Amino acid sequence: MVPEGRPDGAGAGEESARLQAAGSVRKGCDLLANSRHGCLQSRRAQIHQQINRELRMRTGAENLYRATSNARVRETVALELSYVNSSLQLLKEELEGLDGNVDADQPQSEGITVPMIPLGLKETKQLDWATPLKELISGHFGEDSASYEAEIRELEDLRQATRTPSRSEAGLELLTAYYNQLCFQEARFVTPARSLGLLFHWYDSLTGVPAQQRALAFEKGSVLFNIGALHTQIGARQDRSCPEGTSSAVEAFQRAAGAFSLLRENFSHAPSPDMSPASLSMLEQLMTAQAQECVFEGLSLQAPVAPPDCLAQLRLAQEAAQQVAAEYRLAHQTMAQPPVQDYVPFPWTTLVHVKAEYFRALAHYHAALALCDGAPVAEAELPALEQIFLGLPASSEPRGPALPQEQEERRKLGKAHLKRAILGQEEALRLHAVCRALRRVDLLQVVLAQALQRSLAKYSELDLEDDFCEAAEAPDVRREQPGPLAKTQRRPEGRPPSFSRVKVADIFHRLAAGLKEGDYIVSVNGQPCRWWKHADVVAQLKGVGDEAVSLQVLTPLQPGGGAEAPGSGDRRPAPWGLLRSQEECAWETPGPAQASPRPLLGWSRKAKRGKTGRRLSPAPQP
Repeated sequence: MVPEGRPDGAGAGEESARLQAAGSVRKGCDLLANSRHGCLQSRRAQIHQQINRELRMRTGAENLYRATSNARVRETVALELSYVNSSLQLLKEELEGLDGNVDADQPQSEGITVPMIPLGLKETKQLDWATPLKELISGHFGEDSASYEAEIRELEDLRQATRTPSRSEAGLELLTAYYNQLCFQEARFVTPARSLGLLFHWYDSLTGVPAQQRALAFEKGSVLFNIGALHTQIGARQDRSCPEGTSSAVEAFQRAAGAFSLLRENFSHAPSPDMSPASLSMLEQLMTAQAQECVFEGLSLQAPVAPPDCLAQLRLAQEAAQQVAAEYRLAHQTMAQPPVQDYVPFPWTTLVHVKAEYFRALAHYHAALALCDGAPVAEAELPALEQIFLGLPASSEPRGPALPQEQEERRKLGKAHLKRAILGQEEALRLHAVCRALRRVDLLQVVLAQALQRSLAKYSELDLEDDFCEAAEAPDVRREQPGPLAKTQRRPEGRPPSFSRVKVADIFHRLAAGLKEGDYIVSVNGQPCRWWKHADVVAQLKGVGDEAVSLQVLTPLQPGGGAEAPGSGDRRPAPWGLLRSQEECAWETPGPAQASPRPLLGWSRKAKRGKTGRRLSPAPQP
């Protein structure tokens, strides 16, 4: 059950998997980073470093200001603080501009689509794994740390490659492979009483403020955050003018929402604002809204019905009103709440508000088309239509106004819906003009202007010269109750990342949790086996199959306190034996060489005890 690490032994499969993983590192890493996206990410990294430097200067100046009583020194320090604060404000505005540059990740296609919001990756510093890992290997596991230099270098190269992942499936596999390796190393090296001693340093994706923590869970959470952010970039660059592009974008934004949801549910006490529960909830809602928008775009790409079908237009109105506009309104509400509103880029908030108004207006436009151009509907469908177009509650009792069947009455109600569509599109254009960053996004202005011109043209077509009656106020477009006209598209839920999809082998599988020749196995999966026969223990281990196995072992010690040399001395359990369990060794025996670790994050949560493949409490000392 313990891989030997020999080319012709049980570790050959894991060695092959590690070589394949090393090849995938080169494949998923954008070393050149010469694309526009790479330049933006490099500039973000530079701004993060400048912000860190200015923050240190401000901290020193504030300490000097509080410590001194000299009026002249305090005046000089105050002037220096004003310069530092001005520099910080300019850097944050530049970072906000880069984060709000929604046009940078948009696809180059012939179709005209509304821009999406991608999320920048968290930046990090280079990390030295060698010193702490060598100390653990030699001190805790009792092995020659020099023989593991290749494994340590492989882990460092893997982490370095994750700093510049490519915006593709290979980049996602690279981040997932590193995340899985962190799960392996956490189970092997970390216990509640012992940490790696490394200081993990990451920059906030939204503000650029640095954060650092010694917990390996912070490293895992930051990598998981980048998995979600990379999904947003992949979704934003899809060509949504074709059905294949919209489907890919929906899946990408669903995966992003799932990653942020998983992060929010499993991590707590995050040291950076972008990983706080409030921020993650905002990002999850934003990605859900963008996925819903892509669903609506997929419906809009379907072949138009000739003559215009009232029910087809109705489905578009429902999808726009009840789903897309509602999701963006929720996203805008989460962005406007403190403390999120303090660090969310202003272009994001404005764009979400613009989309909420745009899609609500689009719902009224489709409702007007359904009323004015659609054929009369059957009597059985009238209750559902009245509920949608007139905003009436579902009830079997008599209601007030009814959906008009006369062409003239339908024209007036459609005209009222068009009026609300025009007002909403004008409001969207006004909000777009307020934000300087959005004014540079020409594509968004084209979409809004085209929608307004289309509504105005339809309104002029319906506006008769002898129509002196004031158009009635159109009600909100509502979604119907379940029935024959029920909505065909469900709300796209978040989908967590599939960690098991990327098969990796533990880089340090040769350590084998510190098992040595001469150790006694006293427990297998919680079952005491001290007095079992050797054949029974072997049969129990072989019977595990592909599942993980937890072992408790006893290391005999010499009377002087040192470990007994392998193969020497009496092999009976000694009263001075040292009992080691998974709780102490922080190790799980892997099943097959390609088995991927469990995707538990465990920032502040306690792992369950006593389950197969989980950590076990140490048994009483004999």
